[in-house]
Amino acid sequence: QVQLVESGGGLVQPGGSLRLSCQASGLFFSLRSMGWYRQTPGKQREMVATIYSGGGTTYVDSVKGRFTISRDNAKNTVYLQMNSLNADDTGVYYCNRDQRAGALYDWGRGTQVTVSP
Repeated sequence: QVQLVESGGGLVQPGGSLRLSCQASGLFFSLRSMGWYRQTPGKQREMVATIYSGGGTTYVDSVKGRFTISRDNAKNTVYLQMNSLNADDTGVYYCNRDQRAGALYDWGRGTQVTVSP
């Protein structure tokens, strides 16, 4: 059974930074493309960053140049470094498989990010 545990969220002022972590278990992590997803009120959950098994990355336009996704296969962990945060980044962040690569795993609890003065 796949388990995904996100952490690292919090309250941050505009312009600030946070680093999110997602510990995965129950899967061949190093073989999987992983993504960070964001759920904001009134909107569908969207995938904001992806990292492929080979290390390549993609981002949605709204986070390009500000967010960096990375992975540590030895720790079965994927990270999201978020810089220059703004109010639009507020939401609950989840990690999961890259939705384009196959069926998603059960969602974890996510981690809340709030950007506010």
